[in-house]
Amino acid sequence: MTPEQVAAASKPVVLELGDVFTRCPTTMRRARLLGIPGWAFYVTGRAGALGDVRAETVAAALGFLAPDAVADGWDGARRIVQPIDVAAATVAECCRWGDERLDALPGISRLATLLGRAVDAADASGMPLFAAWRAMPVPVRTAGARAAVGLRLLREHFAGAHLIAVRSSGMTPLEAVLAGPEGEAGAVACGWPPPYPPVGPLVRRRLWAEAVTDRLAAPAFAALGPVDGAELLELLTATRAHLAEPG
Repeated sequence: MTPEQVAAASKPVVLELGDVFTRCPTTMRRARLLGIPGWAFYVTGRAGALGDVRAETVAAALGFLAPDAVADGWDGARRIVQPIDVAAATVAECCRWGDERLDALPGISRLATLLGRAVDAADASGMPLFAAWRAMPVPVRTAGARAAVGLRLLREHFAGAHLIAVRSSGMTPLEAVLAGPEGEAGAVACGWPPPYPPVGPLVRRRLWAEAVTDRLAAPAFAALGPVDGAELLELLTATRAHLAEPG
């Protein structure tokens, strides 16, 4: 497989698994312990690695979330806790979830190693959020925790690549969300209020942007080579299947 093929095939799994821990009830309990709402914890947990910056900077880095919704979450959290502390709590919860849910799965140590190699090789140019996350210390070093953090980091890498690709296509972030699989429901979830522009003319640009996203992410997977790249896909697929099993 070529690096672009590995990127394209792994992208949906990484986007799914790299965000699962944020919906864990224990993770949401951490938000309550910090004294902030769940939305503020999500926004500040993702962007807090950037430090104590303005909400406009956060909205630019996140890209696909509505600026007003970002400001509500970011500024609300900043009045109570430092953003870097929320980011550290997010990393800790990611590690905890990985240690609890992934560590006993077959092949997880190998998956953690392959993910780590891809993350280390990824080009962070134009992706400040990914670069900031990659620089965050990881408090737990079990295989499951390392795999969970690797998934989260690759998710941010794909998100950063997609934002660059979307803007290169001439679409706005809102237009890209509307042209995606969730359509208007996705726009609402990202905080964008109606009315919305028509979707029809955007679909072709969205497909072009997806291809460019894979091209931008490909160097991370080129470091693995075709054999290890194929193994990464197998392990990602198996991990998703294990997590989907009842119990």
